[in-house]
This record gives sequence, structure tokens and C-alpha cells, in this order.
Amino acid sequence: MIEVTAEALSGHPFLHRMSHDHLDVLAGTARDVTFPARHRLFEDGGSASRFWLIQSGHVTLDLHVPGQGLMKIENIGMGELLGWSWLFPPYRWAFGAVAVGRVEAFEFDARAVRAYCQADPELGYELTQRLVSVLAKRLQATRVRLITASSLSAALP
Repeated sequence: MIEVTAEALSGHPFLHRMSHDHLDVLAGTARDVTFPARHRLFEDGGSASRFWLIQSGHVTLDLHVPGQGLMKIENIGMGELLGWSWLFPPYRWAFGAVAVGRVEAFEFDARAVRAYCQADPELGYELTQRLVSVLAKRLQATRVRLITASSLSAALP
């Protein structure tokens, strides 16, 4: 296994301009992972104990909609964060996620990152600000998908 370094993390857009000290802390909680196509990373409602920074490939976020089955919400790709539920109690996934093709990512131990954030409020604030931006984007994408699906089903005879 290749060791994840602060330098490797600094190249990821989600962590752009984060301090070297904070990157070094995060590197200690990370590992390189690869997922094959169609691998389900997590299920809606499951325990959120990890998160990922995508280096290559794409992951589809999905949500079970009663009466309609799984609905694609958004594609997460290179340079993006996968997973925000790990930071907010009760630490349960709000969506499901499946690899579209081969995916390479940095995987983080969420419990360790939360402990570091609690010990270093500056790190906690920095990550929370970055996560809130992602969260707002994902909620907007969900809203658009649900409105579109609702409009299409209302138009059917």
C-alpha cells in the first residue's frame, strides 16, 4: 500500500489551499483505494464511517424513492468529495453510492478525522466550510431531480 502524504492531498481540489499542517493530519487518516465498476460503496441509511476524495472515475449517488425505486441524484467525479454524512450525527448516509467504472480515491477514517477536528477547532471549521459547500450543491441536485421526476409522473395519464 502506498502511503498518502500531505503533498499528494494538496493536489486534490477539495483540499486546495489547506495548510500543510492540516493536510499532514488528514494524510495520517487516509489510504489509497480502488473500486471496480458497479461496486456499491454505501447504502442510504448505513453507517457513515468513511469518506472519499475521488482521484479518477465516477460514482453515482442514488436515493430510493417509494414507488419508483432507485433514482440517480448526481454523478461525483475526479476532484470531488464523496460523503458528507460522516460529519453530522447520527452519522448515517443520506444517499447510496455506486462506482460507475473503476474508481481511485483517497479514503479517510471518519472517526479519526472527527477526533482531530474536535481537538483542533481550526481544522474542524475548515473542513466544515468545505463540506457545507458540497452539501448545498448536493441538496440542490436532489431537489432538481425530485422536481423533474414529480413533473414527469404528473404528466403521465
